[in-house]
Amino acid sequence: MEATRLRAALAATLLCAALGAQAHRFHVGMTDIGLNPATGSTEIVHTYMTHDVEALLANLYQRQFDLAEPDDEAVLRAYVEQRFALEGADGRRLPLQWVGVRVDTERVMIYQELAHVAPTELRRIHDEVLTDFLPGQVNTVNIRRGAASSTLTFGREQRSADLP
Repeated sequence: MEATRLRAALAATLLCAALGAQAHRFHVGMTDIGLNPATGSTEIVHTYMTHDVEALLANLYQRQFDLAEPDDEAVLRAYVEQRFALEGADGRRLPLQWVGVRVDTERVMIYQELAHVAPTELRRIHDEVLTDFLPGQVNTVNIRRGAASSTLTFGREQRSADLP
């Protein structure tokens, strides 16, 4: 009887572990870019899965991170600023300002701003956030430029694209 209960508990534990491993088979990021009419600035909001960001940082630095801590947020900021960029009509990278980060158990939301530049002035997007770490990472960028909206998709094979 005791052996049967032990086997059942072990089977339940293995089943739960297998389901947990299967629950996170996709790796996606979503970025929304649009104009804030009150400021005339372009706002950028990135959303990534918390588990993916934590795994990336732990892999890079061999320690746990708490993104509520300013020093740990600075590490994430440096990583994102190296891997996400907007270019203007002249082909130069535009100066994105870091606004902040919000983290919950499911999502990491990163806020950036391009002061006094409208999305209509953007020419090209470069996005390789997490693609260097997760081979299957797919980043989708939605951009609103006036009345028009467009969507671009980035991954390990496609890191930059011109805006339509």
